[in-house]
Order: sequence, then structure tokens, then C-alpha cells
Amino acid sequence: MSYDYYGSPNPKRLYRSRTDSVLGGVCGGIAERYGWDPILVRIISLILLFTVGFALPVYIVMWMIVPKAPRVRAPLTPEEDEFWRGVSDRPTVTFSNLKYTFMDLEDRLQTLERSVTSDEWRLRKQFRDLEGR
Repeated sequence: MSYDYYGSPNPKRLYRSRTDSVLGGVCGGIAERYGWDPILVRIISLILLFTVGFALPVYIVMWMIVPKAPRVRAPLTPEEDEFWRGVSDRPTVTFSNLKYTFMDLEDRLQTLERSVTSDEWRLRKQFRDLEGR
């Protein structure tokens, strides 16, 4: 079973731009993804290219790894749109949500464990076993 990663309906996925492309579409894709001005992204990338030594290899790797935007994107269903609106881009929010989800699961598991290991649960189980005979 294979999954089509490029056909993902995720509207927050980074693609290289097909419409706003000068050299590979990387800067245009970043601008489309974050809603920035493409010229500003290109100016920043040029500044980084001349000041930071590893900017050119990073750009080339992104050019090779980031897929081109699909020619036609299917519109999202209302359920998908609602789901993707609730997905956060900020790692701290995502981590916080996961942390509280796991804390809630831990509390529920402890409550279940206390009830299953209690003497009352064992007594009720023995009564149920006796009634079943």
C-alpha cells in the first residue's frame, strides 16, 4: 500500500511555484506558502547568498527536494477545509496540544488502572463469574 505524498490535500504544504518562478521556483514557492511578497523573498535569498556560505547549497537542495506544485489542485471539501484550518504551523502550539492530550490520556489511564486493580472490581468480577455458571 503506497501513499501519494504529492497529492496530499494539505494546503500548507511547501511546493516550488509554477507561476512565480525565476530559477526553479523555490523563492516563489516559499512566498506562496507563507503569503509573502516573492520579490522580498528573492532579495532576502540574494542577501543570504552573498553573506552566508551555505545559502547556495541549501537553495540547490531545496530545488531538488521540494516538489513542483500540482498543475491543478482539487478544491477542498468543507470537512477538509475545516480540518486544515485547525492545524497549526507553530511547533509550540502543536507540542502544547500534544502534551495536554497525552496528559489527559495519562489521567484517564491511571483512573482505569485504579478501578481495575481495586478490590471492589475483583469482587464484582467474581459475582459476574458466579452468575455466568
